[in-house]
Amino acid sequence: MVSVCMATYNGNKFISIQLDSILSQINQSDEIIISDDGSTDGTLDTINNFKDERIKVINNVGKKGPVGNFENALKHCSGEIIFLADQDDRWLPGKYQKHINGHEDYDLVISDATVVDENHQIIFSSFFKQRKSKKGLLNNLLTNSYIGCCMSFKRDILNASLPFPHSIHMHDWWIGLIAELKGKVFFLNEPLMLYVRHSVNASGTLVKRLPLKDQLINRFDLIRNLIKFKISNGTKQ
Repeated sequence: MVSVCMATYNGNKFISIQLDSILSQINQSDEIIISDDGSTDGTLDTINNFKDERIKVINNVGKKGPVGNFENALKHCSGEIIFLADQDDRWLPGKYQKHINGHEDYDLVISDATVVDENHQIIFSSFFKQRKSKKGLLNNLLTNSYIGCCMSFKRDILNASLPFPHSIHMHDWWIGLIAELKGKVFFLNEPLMLYVRHSVNASGTLVKRLPLKDQLINRFDLIRNLIKFKISNGTKQ
């Protein structure tokens, strides 16, 4: 069984396109777990109009924002393989199956994406190329490649990642680094989704840079929590 976990907040403008692209690929036995952070723009009405039993909506009553909202979705999923999905992107044909194939040998699979604006006009043809993405713990502490919407992972990686440390900047970065420590990671060099960048994205990946002070604080916090994880769990080198 596969779970697709999505966090929503006022995403009514884009959510139909994304759900259509996912539902057309997943199996009838799979599920989409949507955690909503208190949308007021009709997002929930649009989701409910799909009338698809694979979609399960829960309200986020915990920590607000993307990290808490995704954690809420992940805590409610049942799948052995978990995909993360943003409300405003679009899966391209073949994404689901190519990730599933990758999981025959790997614990986390991350595929490339075409970066587009809200009208699906291309900004960058390859997220990997623009980000200089590659695996490696140090590489991804310096420049994070692990954007959740491009990732899927096995339940062992999810179990090791939860609960999220309270102070981490982004959940997907944390999950990717845990997979680097605990499992086998595969970078699939094929764009399998449209990664939509617009003025109200929850994250500013590729379009905004945090002040240097905040960047350093985020990395220090990740390192501190990774050391705690390694001490308490014991992981491969």
